[in-house]
Amino acid sequence: MATTRDSNTFHGLLAATAMGVYLLLIVGATTALTDATAACAAWPACGDGFSLPTTTDGWVALGHRLAAVAVGLLTLATLVMAWRADTSRRVKATVTASAVLYPVQAGMGAVVATTDTGASLSTVHLVIGMAIFGGLVAALAWTLEAATGDPDDQPAGMPEMNDRPTSDSERPPIPTDPVERAKATVGAYFRLMKPRLMWLLCLVASAAMALAGTVSGSTALTPSIILATLGGGVLSIGASGTFNHVLERDVDRRMQRTSDRPLAVDLVPVRNAVAFGLVLAAGSVALFASVNWLAAVLGVVAIAFYSVVYTLILKPNTVQNTVIGGAAGALPALIGWVAVTGEVGLGGIVLAVVIFLWTPAHFYNLALAYKDDYARGGFPMMPVVRGETETRKHILWWLGATLVAAAGLAVMDALGVVYLVTSIVFGGAFLYFVVRLHYEQDDTAAFRAFHASNAYLGMLLLAIVVDTLAL
Repeated sequence: MATTRDSNTFHGLLAATAMGVYLLLIVGATTALTDATAACAAWPACGDGFSLPTTTDGWVALGHRLAAVAVGLLTLATLVMAWRADTSRRVKATVTASAVLYPVQAGMGAVVATTDTGASLSTVHLVIGMAIFGGLVAALAWTLEAATGDPDDQPAGMPEMNDRPTSDSERPPIPTDPVERAKATVGAYFRLMKPRLMWLLCLVASAAMALAGTVSGSTALTPSIILATLGGGVLSIGASGTFNHVLERDVDRRMQRTSDRPLAVDLVPVRNAVAFGLVLAAGSVALFASVNWLAAVLGVVAIAFYSVVYTLILKPNTVQNTVIGGAAGALPALIGWVAVTGEVGLGGIVLAVVIFLWTPAHFYNLALAYKDDYARGGFPMMPVVRGETETRKHILWWLGATLVAAAGLAVMDALGVVYLVTSIVFGGAFLYFVVRLHYEQDDTAAFRAFHASNAYLGMLLLAIVVDTLAL
């Protein structure tokens, strides 16, 4: 019978193998667009097949092949442990399928490296690699669910809103001194704009603009376009946040984490907040319109989607609110691309998909930490409706999907080694903290995974800017 130690070893080995496959996946996607393959067109080494490379690109290609051997051994060890450890049939089947596909993947890699096969075989090679990685992540999620999940963590169904507002003792007092009241009011209007969201969403738009300018060769990536786009984005986020505060003011009074918001404590009148939001929205659309009409349309869609579709329809009514609501965070990628090219392009769509898939893997950690508060507000967040065990499993699934999409973005020839290293290092760190979350299962672990998700996306976007503009 397998021991607990065997099971824990299997979890670590499975996670390491998954990241090893991801390393090969993203390195292969990157080197396929460089001269690395051409610099070492023999097999298994270069030259006559047994010679060492003579160029940097050749060493990159050879290093990729050596890494494939090491990951292959990891895959074999994982397969052995899967059958040795006390795992379910679906885990055994998934790991076995991934192990069987691995030599097929390696064989295709050899053919792609040594012959002129065209793009079709390279695409199949990439897709199989994604399938292997996806299978290993799914197996990891299932094994962690079985080993660390709570069998009594049953779905609770749609929560009912608690009508009792947070007591006055739990909310900060409103200053009575005129000067202090004025300072608090200015700070309140700033808070209405949800400034904590601005840096990341502006970085999304910046990465999209940098990528679009490099890929399309457009000359529209000018300081005026950048400033107008980012300025419009800041005002758009501010308008969306303000309308969100207005529409959720009653619920905010019932939740501890939001009970001190400006409208919840009546520091800002509702009428003034609505007017403030409308002014921000008008300014946002005007700045986007100065770039091009399509950016302005997408800006309006972004404000309406977050303020109305997400806040009023999705958030209070469906457990999929975070998943569908991820479109709000993905729109800045399309806006940034459109600002430079004047049209929606493939690169902007792929980047938007990365943001869309990342959102549940990011926000579900926060939902775990504030589970009771969301239940009190009547919001059907994943841990409230489906339980914490199911939520942790979904975090891992969405993280895997995010990494696959990020690997797809690496296919674009504008990205290189900075993006590659960042994807591996911060993707691995994100995975590490998500796996820890399965074992520790407390608010501290949830916040660690939440901050790791922010670091991953922030550094990934920064890597895109550096790779496209600085290198």
